[in-house]
Amino acid sequence: MHLQLAWFLLFDIIIGLLAFGDLSEAARAFFVFGDSLVDNGNNNYLVTSARADAPPYGVDYPTHRPTGRFSNGLNIPDIISEHLGAESTLPYLSPELRGDKLLVGANFASAGIGILNDTGIQFINIIRISEQLEYFQQYQQRLSSLIGPDQATRLVNDALVLITLGGNDFVNNYYLLPFSARSREFSLPDYVRYLTSEYKKILATLYNMGARRTLVTGTGPLGCVPAELALRSRTGDCDPELMRAAELFNPQLVQIIQELNAEAGSDVFIAANAFSSHMDFVTNPQAYGFVTSKIACCGQGPYNGLGLCTIASNLCPNRDLYAFWDAFHPSEKANRIIVSRLMSGSVEYMNPMNLSTILAMDART
Repeated sequence: MHLQLAWFLLFDIIIGLLAFGDLSEAARAFFVFGDSLVDNGNNNYLVTSARADAPPYGVDYPTHRPTGRFSNGLNIPDIISEHLGAESTLPYLSPELRGDKLLVGANFASAGIGILNDTGIQFINIIRISEQLEYFQQYQQRLSSLIGPDQATRLVNDALVLITLGGNDFVNNYYLLPFSARSREFSLPDYVRYLTSEYKKILATLYNMGARRTLVTGTGPLGCVPAELALRSRTGDCDPELMRAAELFNPQLVQIIQELNAEAGSDVFIAANAFSSHMDFVTNPQAYGFVTSKIACCGQGPYNGLGLCTIASNLCPNRDLYAFWDAFHPSEKANRIIVSRLMSGSVEYMNPMNLSTILAMDART
């Protein structure tokens, strides 16, 4: 048994070294941190209710099977990987993440988590952001054993990083209950200041761990998702209180990003305006080929916004006509619109520069 294990480890190292031999010609590595908007299957390996491992999730994925992505098909990291010319990163908990697969990067995201450790406690077993960062440290140790510490450092420094946090700190914490512990502790403006100060620490840790190109997404229009329309809206208008939360949070997130970049002396962190990207198709769905941005494709109740998306839910026949796949998450088509803003958006969407500019600039250095 021990000989077999040693052989597997040796095989991993050989494969890793062979793959690293032409890494200079390969796509850059990609690391993903955050919540269900970017989780591609880590929660499948956990005992938690925050899972997307049953139909009809994945109905439009290439295999037509659920993968743990909270989508009918591909999610935002998958589509970014397409633009990088790379295969999708594997979930960090996947047993397939070994050998040359480690050189592609890894996805550490876990549905239900937030900036704060008490966000998503109702989901029991999720990978909180502090644990995601611990896994990133563990990943780097594994990578060093494959290709050596110097090459591992270079791979991480050259990688693209995506982090998506914040939405759950409102919908699955502050506003989860009428009188939640956090809403009794903080006024909304004070809560937002607390969140962004904690987020700044997380981003500084990522920098200290070697991240040098990090896309940081703000929250989308939280009051416009079908779940919140079902719970809070009688008219179909976006909920003003949750919209106020997003409108307070996002500018303060941009501010801490600017502070961190000033401290680093370079544009390490890029602010991605998810609010504007979403609002484009929320306010004018027909312009993007959607029939609705209020009703989820999969769900039940008003706006298909109540409960989970399951095999018993209403399911639209054409997912490309719906901006939202389920009560909280965009459809693959909407994800593609969001990534198009990341790639080529103006400073309104990507500050101080978009991803195409970053990739072209980094290719020259």
